[in-house]
Amino acid sequence: MQIKQLLRRTPNKKQIGRIKFVLFVLCLVPFMRLIWLGINDGLSANPIEFVERSTGFWALFILLLTLSLSPIRLLFGYVWPLQFRRMLGLMMFFYASLHITIYLWLDYGFDWNDIVKDIIKHPYVLVGALAYLLTVPLALTSNQYMMQKLRERWKQLHLTVYLIAILGVVHFWWLVKKDIREPLFYAVVLGLLLGVRLFYKLRQIKSKSEKIRKMKLSLSV
Repeated sequence: MQIKQLLRRTPNKKQIGRIKFVLFVLCLVPFMRLIWLGINDGLSANPIEFVERSTGFWALFILLLTLSLSPIRLLFGYVWPLQFRRMLGLMMFFYASLHITIYLWLDYGFDWNDIVKDIIKHPYVLVGALAYLLTVPLALTSNQYMMQKLRERWKQLHLTVYLIAILGVVHFWWLVKKDIREPLFYAVVLGLLLGVRLFYKLRQIKSKSEKIRKMKLSLSV
């Protein structure tokens, strides 16, 4: 009970700053690990594929972690973790950018003819590229200035994060082909997160409709 009350209590600005710093460092651990493995020849027999898959994995993981913050608020009433959503989103973009840069540069040396052939041969590449392109406007508008400038359009734009997550899971699923246990796990997690959002959205719509109905009845009496 004390833990629940502690989580419900909003940390002060100084505490939020400390938590953000810890989260930032934790998000950088996979990147630092890759650097360490690279220095010590620990990137397996195929280092490019190892780094490419690792950065893609962490981009998807952090994306799902970011999406979990709203369901946590809806289910448990913890509002303050939403303050980490922007930073986590930018860390997801960081790993996604590394992922696609490694593919374009180290994997294909920016040879666009070979890249186009690979996209035609492997549709999961196209799905992944589309997911990344959709993250670019989100990263560029993830600041207070753009929030104030775009207003309601900002919320509509950032709803595309759910489409990005779906595309990311599809990209991972098609990439794996045979052993789908890991992408299946992420698909289930994403399905649960979307299910919670949908449930509360439908309940909100129902509640508003009920209020409108009662208001009309009171006016007609």
